[in-house]
Amino acid sequence: MAIPVSYNFRNLLVRKTTTIMTALGIALTVAVLLAILALVNGLDSSLHATGDPLHVLVLRNGSTTELVSNFTRTGFQVVKEKPGIARDTSGQPLASLEMVTIINLANASNPDGQNITLRGLTPVGIELRSGLQIAQGRWFQTGRRELVTGSSIAKGYPQAQVGGKIRIGQWDWDVVGVMAESHRATDSEIFADLNALSADQHRPEVLSSALVKATDPVAAAALINNIQNDQQLNMTAMSEKAYYDSQTSSGAPVEFLGIFCSIIMAVGSAFAAMNTMYAAVARRTAEIGTLRVLGFSRGAVLLSFFIEALLLSLLGGLLGCVLALPLNGVTTSIGNFSTFSQTAFNFRVTPQIMLDGVIFALVLGAFGGLFPSFGAARKEIVAALRQS
Repeated sequence: MAIPVSYNFRNLLVRKTTTIMTALGIALTVAVLLAILALVNGLDSSLHATGDPLHVLVLRNGSTTELVSNFTRTGFQVVKEKPGIARDTSGQPLASLEMVTIINLANASNPDGQNITLRGLTPVGIELRSGLQIAQGRWFQTGRRELVTGSSIAKGYPQAQVGGKIRIGQWDWDVVGVMAESHRATDSEIFADLNALSADQHRPEVLSSALVKATDPVAAAALINNIQNDQQLNMTAMSEKAYYDSQTSSGAPVEFLGIFCSIIMAVGSAFAAMNTMYAAVARRTAEIGTLRVLGFSRGAVLLSFFIEALLLSLLGGLLGCVLALPLNGVTTSIGNFSTFSQTAFNFRVTPQIMLDGVIFALVLGAFGGLFPSFGAARKEIVAALRQS
């Protein structure tokens, strides 16, 4: 015969101070874990959303990022005539020659500045990035020193808002537009006219990369093979999606550190739960003896105390979700170890992450409640009644 679960609820309510303190300890541990998972999930989602499976990114052979790639205009003329590239309504190939560099921007909270990705491209490059819209101002005009900033850049840096000026090299460039928030890597970039930027950077011929659009997935795969097998071209190609997926490694150190801290806190929370349950067993010796006299078996007593520990940890897990939930949608940024610039993204506290947090709390409760439950079940009836 099993002991009713209502008995466990009553005991938790009677010891409400101890229950709340123990649950809060578990909740803080769960909240830290959820914050780290939400951060990594937000970064992954931002980078994964950026790539288009039909887009092929072409870099100099041996380059892993656009920043360190040297791509010539001559090479671009060869690439854009490759078979399988889609064309616009006028019959021109949908291929964008681009230049990527970094600039340093400072604000009140970071006077030393932060590296920001600056991308020079042509109108075709904007057309290829479907869904990009202007929230304020307008797009830059070709041949002019004009900039369009990502939404996260405009929020974090006053000079990156419409009407502001950003120093690039020897010249001040006018900010004429701000892109609408897209939850993609472009939120952390600044766009400029390719030819104006390359001229100011004294790189008229050697640029960074080419982005082309294939007609279909089969053509994209064939185009990648064609470019990589062209020995004279000496370039490497990959899908844009694969390129941005590879940059999710930027969140790995943060994830490792966060999980490590969560494990350390989890050990403390588990021992706190264990201490609470041991104290409960010590105070309820008479109750345990009475339960045995009433005919409840050792297994029923063990299961009852174990369930009580799980209920305590479940409460802590739910509280941890409540503590972490306000982080959902909060914008933050992290240094991208691939591009050496910052990448902005939003925390994403998803139902799956909250479920993981609750399961994590239940594991803590199971570990913390198992040994005290065995101790309660091993008590002899006569000894338990005498201690009362």
